Amino acid sequence: MNTFEIYSKQLDLAREKFSRIVDDGKIIYTPAGLPQKLRLEIIDGSVLDVFVSSRHLYSYHWERRHLDGTIYRHDNAPHKRWRHIRTFPKHFHDGSEANEDCKESHISDHPEEALREILRFIGEKLAGG
Repeated sequence: MNTFEIYSKQLDLAREKFSRIVDDGKIIYTPAGLPQKLRLEIIDGSVLDVFVSSRHLYSYHWERRHLDGTIYRHDNAPHKRWRHIRTFPKHFHDGSEANEDCKESHISDHPEEALREILRFIGEKLAGG
């Protein structure tokens, strides 16, 4: 499956199943017209950027720094800095990029299920959980 198909399916999923927390979404393209990432606008004014690659790298980045100084990101970039994490290269930035906030990530490797998981997490955080 190519990245356009992945982003299209994820966008449909977000619109259909998570409309209570997702205001809008769009696929962002490179200047050459290739799909670069999926951006979902969350009801609190934050954004979730989703990046997937044909090399099986991914990032689910919930950007909230402009609201409360936090970021949440599941990704599998093999940074040596996170080698001590049991799920390496998968890791989760839980509020910031500081060492103490980087934890194990158990997010699914399947793009649609991973999006469900991060959107459920966002829904819980927005509800005060």
